[in-house]
Amino acid sequence: MGKVNLRPLDDRVVVKPLEAESTTAGGIVLPDSAQEKPQRGEVVATGPGKLLDSGNRGELSVTVGDQVIFGKYGGTEVELDGQEIKILRESDILAKVVR
Repeated sequence: MGKVNLRPLDDRVVVKPLEAESTTAGGIVLPDSAQEKPQRGEVVATGPGKLLDSGNRGELSVTVGDQVIFGKYGGTEVELDGQEIKILRESDILAKVVR
């Protein structure tokens, strides 16, 4: 995915889901209908942070390029330029993948 033409608001994050596994660990090929929705993706855009009561912005814990794990039903799925993306609140992100 090239440059994203979205500017998320507040503590929202745009995530490009990674492809679902098409084979099992044992080598069995799964049809599309049996593949689970991916719960892992790459952050492609972030908002400026949540506006705090003090008037300052809270800093996000993720940055563009991070791989994250998110809840199966969290966020909103949107199609942009023919690709599926998810728009999540930072609180919908469960973990950041550390390499």
